[in-house]
Order: sequence, then C-alpha cells, then structure tokens
Amino acid sequence: MSARDIRVLIADDEALVRAGFTVLVDSAPGLSVVGQASDGVQAVRLARALKPDVVLMDIRMPVMGGLEATKVILDGQDRPPRILIVTTFDEDEHVFEALRSGASGFVLKDTLPEKLLEAITIIATGEALLAPAVTRRLIAEFARHPRAAARPAGDALAQLTGRERDVLQQVSSGKSNTEIAAALSLSVATVKTHISRLLDKLGCRDRAQLVVVAYETGVAVPGQR
Repeated sequence: MSARDIRVLIADDEALVRAGFTVLVDSAPGLSVVGQASDGVQAVRLARALKPDVVLMDIRMPVMGGLEATKVILDGQDRPPRILIVTTFDEDEHVFEALRSGASGFVLKDTLPEKLLEAITIIATGEALLAPAVTRRLIAEFARHPRAAARPAGDALAQLTGRERDVLQQVSSGKSNTEIAAALSLSVATVKTHISRLLDKLGCRDRAQLVVVAYETGVAVPGQR
C-alpha cells in the first residue's frame, strides 16, 4: 500500500456524514476518498467500478442495507475491498451478522477521528479490526445463538497443531499479537506465523473470520478465557 494512497469508498445515507468522513480521510497522508454512496446499491456499483481498498460501510441505508451490500461486494469480485462497518452500541446483532458476511472490522459511530483513520489503515494492510468493546458484544451474540453449522471446518481443524488451537482461542477473545505472545510465552513473530498458518488452513481471509470459525466450531466458548 506504500506505493499509492489507500483508496476509500464511503457508503452512508447521510450527506453530512459522508462529507465529514471525506474531509477527514482526504486530509490524512496516504489516504484518499475515491467515491461516495448514499445507499447499498450505489455502494455495490461503485465498489465494482472504482475498486477501492476499503469501503467504510454504514449498516442502515435505504434501497439496500450495508449488510446485504457487504455480501454482494465480497461475492462479486476476485479481489474485493476490505469492508469496515460503522456500527453503534444498539446494533449488536448486526455485528454478528456482518462478521459472518465477511466484514473485516468495525468502528463505532463515536470513534475519535484519529482512531477511524487508524482503523482504515489497519484494514487496508490486511489485518482485521475487532475493538474490545465490539468483541465483547460479538461473544455475547455467539452465547445467545446455538453453534451454527455454517462452515464445515472439521477436517481443517484436525490439521491444526495444539499451539495453533491455543493461538486461535486467543484470537477469538480479541487479543492483539502482543497480548497473545505474552499469554502463550511466544515471540510476536511466532504468533504472526501461527496466525498466517491458521488463515491458510481454515480458509479465512483475516482475523475476523478466524473469530467466527473459532466460535462456530467450538474451539472457543463464550465466557472461556
């Protein structure tokens, strides 16, 4: 991403929100807004036409909501953009659904401007963004739902080493690489290697999907540390 700006598409039905995000993003070195969408249908069309690196996606929009737009965007391109969902504390159930739709991260509507810019950069470089507050709500949502058989990962799980399962459990609790390294007495580099192997073995795009797999397959259990 260092060779050019990170290209951002902003999807929100409120013109003032889009304008504010655009000014903020365009003012940051290494970031640029390539388009704005006022509904999910426009977001899908512009994502395909403009090929942004990151889509900053609101959940509640007319014509097509952000969750449905996320599914369509991720299913319709060979190299789809990363989706960064904008959410609020009263939309916990949407966090659960958005993760399963393939979103790579979440920011809360009251996020500080510098944290939003940081989130966009994190997403664009291939990491997932699961803030502790969002992760807690995600875990609570898994606790309210029976484990889904949405992902036949049994064979893949059998390929994991004991240490990889340990790392997967730590990832599912929302810990950073540094925190995982401290918890398991590993180097950060070793943690990164384990996570890379987990992504490959489980067919996941990023950490957000690892969290989904961990809870859907029972490797992680709500309330378990």
